[in-house]
Amino acid sequence: MTKRSILLGGLLLAVPMALNAQESPGPESILPEPASSEPVPNPAPQASPTVGPVVQPLPVRQPLVQQWTVADAQALLAVAEKIGEEGLSPSDYALPALRDAIAQGKGEALDQAASKTFAWLAEDLRDGRTPMDARRQWFVEDPDADRMPTGTLMANALETHDVAGVLAGLNPTHPDYARLKQELAVTPETDKERRALIRANMDRWRWLARDLGNQYLITNVPEMQLRLTVNDKIVRTYRTIVGKPGRTATPQLAEMVEGVIFNPTWTVPQSIVKGEGLGARLLANPASARAKGYKVTRGADGYVSVVQQPGPNNSLGLVKLDMPNPHAIFLHDTPSRNLFQQDNRALSHGCIRTERALEMAITMAIIGGGASADEAVAISKSREYTRVPMTKQVPVYITYFTMAQDIDGKLSTFADLYDRDAPVLKSFEQPRKANRARRTDEEVVEIVDDLQT
Repeated sequence: MTKRSILLGGLLLAVPMALNAQESPGPESILPEPASSEPVPNPAPQASPTVGPVVQPLPVRQPLVQQWTVADAQALLAVAEKIGEEGLSPSDYALPALRDAIAQGKGEALDQAASKTFAWLAEDLRDGRTPMDARRQWFVEDPDADRMPTGTLMANALETHDVAGVLAGLNPTHPDYARLKQELAVTPETDKERRALIRANMDRWRWLARDLGNQYLITNVPEMQLRLTVNDKIVRTYRTIVGKPGRTATPQLAEMVEGVIFNPTWTVPQSIVKGEGLGARLLANPASARAKGYKVTRGADGYVSVVQQPGPNNSLGLVKLDMPNPHAIFLHDTPSRNLFQQDNRALSHGCIRTERALEMAITMAIIGGGASADEAVAISKSREYTRVPMTKQVPVYITYFTMAQDIDGKLSTFADLYDRDAPVLKSFEQPRKANRARRTDEEVVEIVDDLQT
């Protein structure tokens, strides 16, 4: 077995190469220890890789109306008047009432007005301004509201007299958010269309957890690229094939990789077995079924099941990442690797097919502590179904940004594959919604990938 060197997360590692393998494996050792996160008031320990800095809740749940001094209220007003720098609108935060209350001095009117403005700012900076019904196929559950409750944030701001610092600490930590903020600052007010797109994509970062973790996979569906990221630095990139527009469009998720499956089987969904007639065709031609690796079974009740066995022609390829979710979405290989050379790669039934998937899967197995590079290569060549569990799970974010930094670090715009910009842009043109739902009520569409392309 030969070796090559790879620079990963700042470390130069010697990596075994699989002889006669179609793809090279990932690094041999676990990635470097992450750098410390940016502090926020009273941070608590991290509970999982997806959890960002946390405000430690006080012993009693803090109310949403608290006592304000004039000085703290003036500091709040100053933040709100400049909130346009964060892609939000000062007109959303009841500033005339706050100014009037400040003029009246300390008292109940000031407490009510300042508490309302603070709460609305905190909610929008932490959770996003866009209401859930405008976030099409967005199934990410943002943990920030539970980990940084509005009342606790307010109590910390008033105790420390650092209103601006507490609110600034809610901004997403990902470099793309800062890059979009810089772009907004230099985009003329007259370029309303571009400014609106920047604001919409800044808000999309707020829909996610404030801090995505230290090691994670993130794919931007419109860009059709996957990144392996360490301390917000890209260390590997992979082209992807994503869902076709329509019912098979890829939804947006935040899940955990719990295992790596080498040499997967594929249980063909009934939507293909029955709905597309695959079962009947294979039963009529057993030789074709065997040649393609299908095991076809028809029960006494006429039910036909089709399972494609491991092998080079398996529709899932050589590997898939086990990331349980109700949509049946996962990242996997494909035997049709030539499709990665196409510019338009919105071709699948929703799952994300990944370039150099064997390399990615071996990297995940190593990071997760389930196997060394040599062990993973041997498993991959066995042609036997094998699940390698992840003792250290890695988050995967399936996102949708139509303006973001591309894999070369250039701020770019991407085609709105699924027409998901319009409802977000429209929501910014309308008055701010209060008491917004935190979870979508959209239908969960079980996505299936197939052998069509």
